[in-house]
Amino acid sequence: MSDGSSFYITTPIFYVNDVPHIGHAYTEVAADVLARWHRQAGDDTWLLTGTDEHGQKILRTATANGTTPQEWADRLVTNEWLPLLKTIDIANDDFIRTTDERHEKNVQKFLQKLYDDGFIYAGEYEALYCVGCEEFKPQSEIVDGTGEYEGQKVCAIHSKPLELLQEKNYFFRMSQFADQLLALYEERPEFVQPESARNEVVSFVRQGLSDLSISRSSFDWGIKVPWDESHVVYVWFDALLNYATAVGYGQDDENFARRWPATHIVGKDILRFHAVIWPAMLLAAGLDVPHQVYGHGWLLVGGEKMSKSKLTGIAPTQITDTFGSDAFRYYFMRAISFGQDGSFSWEDLSARYQAELANGFGNLASRVVAMVSRYFEGVVPPAGRYEDADFAVQKTVADAASAADAAIEKLAIHDALTAVWTIVDELNGYITAQEPWSLAKDETQRERLATVLYTAAEGLRALAVLLSPVIPKATLKLWVALGAEDELGGLDEQPLRTAGEWGQLPAGTTVNGLEALFPRIDADAVPGA
Repeated sequence: MSDGSSFYITTPIFYVNDVPHIGHAYTEVAADVLARWHRQAGDDTWLLTGTDEHGQKILRTATANGTTPQEWADRLVTNEWLPLLKTIDIANDDFIRTTDERHEKNVQKFLQKLYDDGFIYAGEYEALYCVGCEEFKPQSEIVDGTGEYEGQKVCAIHSKPLELLQEKNYFFRMSQFADQLLALYEERPEFVQPESARNEVVSFVRQGLSDLSISRSSFDWGIKVPWDESHVVYVWFDALLNYATAVGYGQDDENFARRWPATHIVGKDILRFHAVIWPAMLLAAGLDVPHQVYGHGWLLVGGEKMSKSKLTGIAPTQITDTFGSDAFRYYFMRAISFGQDGSFSWEDLSARYQAELANGFGNLASRVVAMVSRYFEGVVPPAGRYEDADFAVQKTVADAASAADAAIEKLAIHDALTAVWTIVDELNGYITAQEPWSLAKDETQRERLATVLYTAAEGLRALAVLLSPVIPKATLKLWVALGAEDELGGLDEQPLRTAGEWGQLPAGTTVNGLEALFPRIDADAVPGA
């Protein structure tokens, strides 16, 4: 059982310069699955997501669209980012905007503390800046332009020309934290994961850290530097603090102590900000560093990273309108090894939907409920004497539940799903081998038939609980169809870490009709077909 420990998990806060695509949704779903799992396991869980709304890129986007930065951010949040959460069934506990007063005033408190403690100083700065990244670029990410940008220096990530900026800024003494960071990575190898991400971060810091420019004076869309209002806070320094301000930093010490530190789920392209700059900021402020920073891979379409600027962005609704939100969530969590790059294709999505969801899981659920209805008048029968085949199912269920929970602890969502799916495969094979339709024709096999159908129904009970963090809609339908809600309570009340313990579905439970959990989809309806 759970010890009720705190599990605070965050997504990045997403930049409101454009609408969300499936790359953003992928991150949201991963964090949501982890949060749902821990929440249902009884842990004190909190899921934070939100939007990053300051900086030069937002100012330019708003100006180009004939509006103010605040109006632009309000429009995008209301019309695009909040609806995304409903589209893909995100059960977040909070949604923070960097234009919220709770954030802005406490960023200023944090900054003032670092200034008072001598970690911030004034200086002159000249360097190549990428507006797309909102970052002065390190030499490793500056490349020579080609084509229309030949002769210019461009950003290796955005392939757009860099701007030479020269201004008086305030600097954070990040360089003095290099040794502490290297010691952190050494003492806590789980702090940055997966291993490839950790190696990249360690290599970067070993090359030496420069002090970080943390203010801008060439534009005014941002949080004012408290001791010099001619400057605004650098957007990343502002944005990273959302993880702390959202849970009470600066205004609710009790809640901050309850929630912090966090597990951060981020795309690998923003890993350095979260695994280098952010812990250095926290060390300077005398606060605990995050529990973990996990840099997942990119979604690739046609071999390229998902990107609006490169026109490879796919809106989540393009998938959910055809396949539904459960299939969206399942596909991205199962088809891609979390932490690695993964390619999206409509063909693979369609194939997995049909083979794994519709035929594998959905058909299994429909057959079992239908046979209980047909052979036992809709009442789950008591099991008789168990045989080796029945014990094999029980062992598969127990092993799968244990393996899945262990995988979740490592954030290996794909491994957790693979473990749970062994129950689907085991039950399908079990029903094929036991042939309950044949047993039903022989009155002397009545007890055996009851044992087989109890075993199948109880296996579905475990599947409903274990899969509910990933496919909440389908599993709730199954839970109701099994009659489990009346006997055991709500699906979200079931303790997830004991889901593999056998015999929880009471004999005598009345099942209800079950429509197809994953209806057949005509090939012509698939957008990429």
